[in-house]
Amino acid sequence: MTTMQVRTFLKVAPLLPGETSVLLRGAHGIGKSQVVRQVAKRFNLEVIDRRLSQMSEGDMIGLPSTDGEVTRFNPPDWYKQACKRPMCLFLDELNRATPEVMQAAFQVVLDRELNGWKLHPQTRVFAAINTGGTYTVNEMDPALLDRFWAVDLTPDVEDWLIWAKESGSVHDNVITFLASNDKWLDPPKNADASAVSPSRRSWERLNNALVLAGVMEKPDDQMFYPLCLGYVGTEATIAFHDYVKTIESQVTGEEILNEYPKVKSKIARLGQEKLNVAIEKLADYITKNISTVNDTQGQNLKEFMENLPAELRVAAWSKFTAHGVEKLELTKSIHKWCVGSILEALSVPKDDIDKATSTTKKKAKSK
Repeated sequence: MTTMQVRTFLKVAPLLPGETSVLLRGAHGIGKSQVVRQVAKRFNLEVIDRRLSQMSEGDMIGLPSTDGEVTRFNPPDWYKQACKRPMCLFLDELNRATPEVMQAAFQVVLDRELNGWKLHPQTRVFAAINTGGTYTVNEMDPALLDRFWAVDLTPDVEDWLIWAKESGSVHDNVITFLASNDKWLDPPKNADASAVSPSRRSWERLNNALVLAGVMEKPDDQMFYPLCLGYVGTEATIAFHDYVKTIESQVTGEEILNEYPKVKSKIARLGQEKLNVAIEKLADYITKNISTVNDTQGQNLKEFMENLPAELRVAAWSKFTAHGVEKLELTKSIHKWCVGSILEALSVPKDDIDKATSTTKKKAKSK
């Protein structure tokens, strides 16, 4: 399996020879068609998108005509376009096509022609298949697969966020929600196949629906909640609905660590439940993105901890240092700034706290 993130693929794809056909493999809903459109945009090519699972043999190869002596096949209009001028030809759901349609696709991929009609030299061919789930599919002929430059797309959250921001069509409410609640971006690993679950595609469609209905910034509107349900399911709807309702008090882990003075007033207004959420976000950001905290981050972390109720400080400390020995340097750098607030939460006398803090700083400087 040749796995690749979308942002890497977008850098590699333009370097491939024009005659090379590309096969994208991945789970449904990850945005394979959007990826093809992003590549086509880089080539300044119009996309011809054909879902092969819905096509018959005649839809693919065209219909015959005769002049009274010989019979010729007239190509479909879309294929003829790709022969006359440079296009991006996207053959989606290749492994759900009938054997006859797959055979026609084989000729396009292998020979870049169909019944004598050759693709334009600058036309690019892409195909996509769904993998990693329960799908009704046909086996891919090894000879056909061998003709592709094939890649298994494994997009992460950053891939989707980059696309969403660049598209200009996704509302900030959706982007900021998923940036700080990335577990809702893709379907749960053990999701019921018959249940409505969130996906990259469904978030885009929900975004469009809420904007069109004029309720994206009106979570109290009676249509907001039911619109969300049909696209992303119950659990994701509840989380997103609550987020939009409290958007003014939302902060990210990155903001707390790097820009705490700007969000301090928001933190001060949060109740204990939402403080727990803020701690989770900060812990997640630290463990995923930070190897050691610098002085500015350390000062922000120190002030954040001092502003927490005593009972939450110890819980926060355990989350920030949960990786222990695996991230020992990170734990040490956090300890340098947070030791005082932790000891205070444990009711250690102030003189002892001052000594402990001073000792920690001296050790840090000596290193």
